[in-house]
Amino acid sequence: MTLHIEVHGTGRVPLVMLHGWAMHGGVLAPLVQALEDRCTMYVVDLPGHGHSRDCGLPLEPSTCAAAIAKATPPALWLGWSLGGLIALTAALERPAHARGLAMLCATPKFVRDASWPYGSEGALVHELATDLETDYHATLERFLTLEAMGSADPRAELRHLRTLVFDRGEPDLRVLQEGIRILETSDRRAALPDLAVSSAWIAGHRDRLVPPQAMQWSASQCGGSYYAIDRAGHAPFFGHTDAVVQALTPLLDAYR
Repeated sequence: MTLHIEVHGTGRVPLVMLHGWAMHGGVLAPLVQALEDRCTMYVVDLPGHGHSRDCGLPLEPSTCAAAIAKATPPALWLGWSLGGLIALTAALERPAHARGLAMLCATPKFVRDASWPYGSEGALVHELATDLETDYHATLERFLTLEAMGSADPRAELRHLRTLVFDRGEPDLRVLQEGIRILETSDRRAALPDLAVSSAWIAGHRDRLVPPQAMQWSASQCGGSYYAIDRAGHAPFFGHTDAVVQALTPLLDAYR
């Protein structure tokens, strides 16, 4: 049941870092390198992913937040994509531990519906769930393509994501399915006004999975700061690391 958590950096600000669906903590390496003098980072491989592949914990956000909080000191929490839902859950449910929140291309509700015009198509997410059962690798390839779309150099970013996704072994099919269900069903919009910690909402201006409007609206609901990184897609820490760090700087500087 043990999570794999790597500690990097020597800076004064503790920072828990959470990756997205089907990836692992290693994908955040450009950001880790950029922050190593400013932060002490706790880079998590979520259950079923990377070196936590054999961890039996479910990917459910509250369960993950509790397990990560138990294994790390009080800190700022940064979540990318699906990892943002877990970071947001921690900030809402455990503000004494998650003392600040950075949402990186992450949103409280992923799927679009009549009440939420800013999400991804529900049919797309449902199709990914169905396709996982029949063609596991092709489904991951399709999702990586969606992640790379909108970036300044999508082909290079896709090549890089392909290299990284299996760098720590294949993710567990069970948690990939759990992750899709979380993306289909999670909705923390109503809780945003109750968020008691400072937050930064950092969007990729060209993101095709999490539209910037979703993050701008979310920031407005909780008094957070909103940033859109020009020419960036869903993974702005590739090619736009300095801009992500600049957006994080007010949150880091204010940490006590």
